[in-house]
Amino acid sequence: MSDLAPSTGETQDLDRTDKFDRDELVRGWREYEAQQPRCTPLFKYSAKTDMGMVRDNNEDKFDYYEPEDPTLLAVRGSLFAVSDGVGGAQAGQIASEMTLKSLISYYYDSPAEDIQHALFDSMVATNDKVLAASQMMLERNGMGSTLTAVVFLEDKVHIGQLGDSRAYLIREGQIRQMTLDHSWVEEQVRAGLMTREDAEMSPFRNVITRSIGATPNCYPDFFEEEARIGDIWVLCSDGLSNLVQDEELLKVAGYYAPSEATRQLIEIANSRGGRDNITVFVISIRGFTTP
Repeated sequence: MSDLAPSTGETQDLDRTDKFDRDELVRGWREYEAQQPRCTPLFKYSAKTDMGMVRDNNEDKFDYYEPEDPTLLAVRGSLFAVSDGVGGAQAGQIASEMTLKSLISYYYDSPAEDIQHALFDSMVATNDKVLAASQMMLERNGMGSTLTAVVFLEDKVHIGQLGDSRAYLIREGQIRQMTLDHSWVEEQVRAGLMTREDAEMSPFRNVITRSIGATPNCYPDFFEEEARIGDIWVLCSDGLSNLVQDEELLKVAGYYAPSEATRQLIEIANSRGGRDNITVFVISIRGFTTP
């Protein structure tokens, strides 16, 4: 890292949270030969975020990008993501917003042909940007964000994960958590050193072990799943998953349309204290189109 302080222009560039420019966004895939996706999933989706009943600001964020250009759909697909910021003052809110806008821009600009490499490269670049921004101002020192990003590309679903926000899959009346929490208590449970019941009561249950912007190194997990008609994907911050059980997610998101499901899930979390910000994305695959 350079000993020189960044110029004002560099600071402003790292602090930018304005909407990205589409012409800049897509310059990386212009080199690809024009093509059509084999198939494209048809979605019905809804997302909501809520401050909860205790916090006085919202550090959660959701975002998505659903391209119409057939070549971009064929090489990058559609991306949906949630993030949960950490940090003092307004730093967490800045981190989560910067995380998602940077991720989308870097991902669709990536020249990588492999989806996992494109996701990895974009997460590393986003990590570098958030970390650099946190080091510029004392009140933002230590800010960071969780990140759960899901890409639907043809008949595959690709997931990139850092932190303890989650992705669930509802299929044929059953629900399955598709991500692993990067939290201290979850790692203790997986190692057999703590029971699930003890983890839920632990004062350290909110301590995350990996996130965007926390360290210079970025170690996301990646998962892949087949996409099927009737699948319902739920992305959420821990403000929801800490208060709403998996069976309740299945009952609500598996029965109601996405807009009603997101509303009801946030109401349930708030009725139980709403101790944290609450964000939920419900994405239903209704079918596929072919060229």
